[in-house]
Amino acid sequence: MINVGVLGATGAVGQRFVQLLADHPWFNLTTLTASERSAGKPYGSVVNWRLDSPFPDSSAELIVAPTTVDAVKDCDVVFSALPADIATKLETDIANAGVGVCSNASSHRMEADVPLMIAEVNPEHAALIDVQRKKGRDGFIVTNPNCSTIMLATALAPLRKFSFTNINVATMQAISGAGFEGVPAFSIYDNVIPYIGSEEEKMSREANKILGTLDGGKITGAPFSVSASCNRVPVIDGHTLNVWIDIKATPAEVIEAFKTWQPPFSGLPTQPDHTVLYLDQENRPQPRLDRNRGNAMTVSVGRVREGIRFVAMGHNTIRGAAGASVLNAELLHTMKYI
Repeated sequence: MINVGVLGATGAVGQRFVQLLADHPWFNLTTLTASERSAGKPYGSVVNWRLDSPFPDSSAELIVAPTTVDAVKDCDVVFSALPADIATKLETDIANAGVGVCSNASSHRMEADVPLMIAEVNPEHAALIDVQRKKGRDGFIVTNPNCSTIMLATALAPLRKFSFTNINVATMQAISGAGFEGVPAFSIYDNVIPYIGSEEEKMSREANKILGTLDGGKITGAPFSVSASCNRVPVIDGHTLNVWIDIKATPAEVIEAFKTWQPPFSGLPTQPDHTVLYLDQENRPQPRLDRNRGNAMTVSVGRVREGIRFVAMGHNTIRGAAGASVLNAELLHTMKYI
């Protein structure tokens, strides 16, 4: 078993990490960290469990540690659900101390030698870990993208067989993406909020890196532009994207690409049977009906129309956050980086 920890274990994404790791066949959850006010207490007594899955009793008696390098020194890899301002230095220090970091934070995503990975989409980018180690780092940092970017880039993966240069996307993003306390109830009820800070910029930058080409230890960004308009909507879980893309192909050809695409590996514990699933019904995908497909790791697509236009949707705190990071770690284990 591989000893793992979770940084920021009491928050929305931290709780998802604990949920996914509690009975993991490869990873032994040994360390949970949180703020100083929770440190030294059993996890079960300090966490306000708010997920739609039962609290994992196996984690209840784990003593919460302060979020420091020393707290995770016995871990092989840690999963970071830290805020970006805290993650920047701490993740670097942990990786330099010899521990692998699989991070959901945005701090290091765009660094040249840090993989920005969706396991099934750009696994070859894991080779950037070798670049980090050549610079003297004993551990590593691997990041997963922003939750909305994960849905977009995963849906684009089957379409790389076509040429395209321009993508427009409008998102309808769930309130859980802002964290438990992120959107006041009075602001989101009966409302759509047409702005999410820095989200549009992240979608543009990150998609180009994810779908870019690794050559000689460097990534050349993909040759397309992304124009995004991001909205917060009163849905608990599940980000929905309307996508317009300048592919010179028929809807039938695009649908066939969605239906026949296969990721380059299979059989990892967190990997769904269908990374991308095309739904034929004219009114799908929908968050409430489709977000939990593939144990919430499937990105559902549908409504391909002339243009080319389509809809993509996935669970933002699992496929778009904790689950993506755990799957990255599983892949890195098979590649001998962990």
